[in-house]
Amino acid sequence: MNYVAEKSGRAFIFEDYVWSHLPFRYTLYDFALRPVRLPLNSFISGPTAGGPVPHHTAASAAFWDLVCAGRQRIISSKDSPSTASGKEIVNWWVERLKTVQDECVEIDSTDKVIFDIAFYDSDRIVSLWPEFSLSPIMKNFMWSPLVHSAVLRNFAVLHPESIEALYNLSANTALTGLLAVHLRRGDYRRHCPRLAGWKSHYNGLNQFPELPDKFNSTPYAYKSKDYYNYYMEHCLPTVEQLVSRLDAIRRENHGLKRVYVLTNAWGFWLNGLKAALLKDGWEDLKSTHDLSLDPKQTQVAAAVDMAIAERSQVFVGNGLKLKYNHVENGKRSRSIIEPLFVND
Repeated sequence: MNYVAEKSGRAFIFEDYVWSHLPFRYTLYDFALRPVRLPLNSFISGPTAGGPVPHHTAASAAFWDLVCAGRQRIISSKDSPSTASGKEIVNWWVERLKTVQDECVEIDSTDKVIFDIAFYDSDRIVSLWPEFSLSPIMKNFMWSPLVHSAVLRNFAVLHPESIEALYNLSANTALTGLLAVHLRRGDYRRHCPRLAGWKSHYNGLNQFPELPDKFNSTPYAYKSKDYYNYYMEHCLPTVEQLVSRLDAIRRENHGLKRVYVLTNAWGFWLNGLKAALLKDGWEDLKSTHDLSLDPKQTQVAAAVDMAIAERSQVFVGNGLKLKYNHVENGKRSRSIIEPLFVND
């Protein structure tokens, strides 16, 4: 929606990241206290989080409440297009907002979510990329100082070949020799079979035609054993499948030596994966669990993972998962040493 606001000549209003709507400051998660909300600025910097832009600087919801209380114009999303391409949806909203003269405009998406799950699960978002990638929103995107501090703190874990690879905040340098791979486990033992049942495909920006990996389950009979095996290989691969896949990628990309795993897997499973990869010739494996983070950095650990993956020479993502689309976005918008994007 920041992109819609920018194209329509308005300031975007950003909100906190909300983990829970409980009326308390903290909630319980994984047997530990977790803040129910975190400021957006703890995750990202740049135009979306109020960073400097030539016109219409984004503002916080608290500022909106102070300035626009009692005088906002509310527009319903119920008449907006549902199945159009991303570019058509954005253009529709730009034209709609240009007809409104009120300074404070709020979009009520109760009747229809503008960019819903179905949108991100399709290739309709791809049409937005050529223009969106050149917008100040992407060109001036940066991780927050908190995230950067966590990356720098883990210099010894990442083993960069040069100090510049970490200290250059423009992210135009890569962690040469590092392959980052996203391996979600845990709840994915249940979720991956559900994706197969829903006939899900690679979502959103993982469907660029030029990406090397394609997802096509049509040769397999729906709900057959081969059908489910195909989904599980892409969504919840075994150690043996990972060793084979990463070896193939290493052969195609000269200089890969080390592996960084973005994961919620248990330590014993990672130990097995590490042993198998070391046996296959990789020099080292580090993961999310190896990072040294202070209490504040721990709350943005997912963003730290993504910042590291964005700097990697090669990123192997889970094409069936939306979360790490941003890693691909960041690598594409910054053209990091002709990176290869692999959706696994």
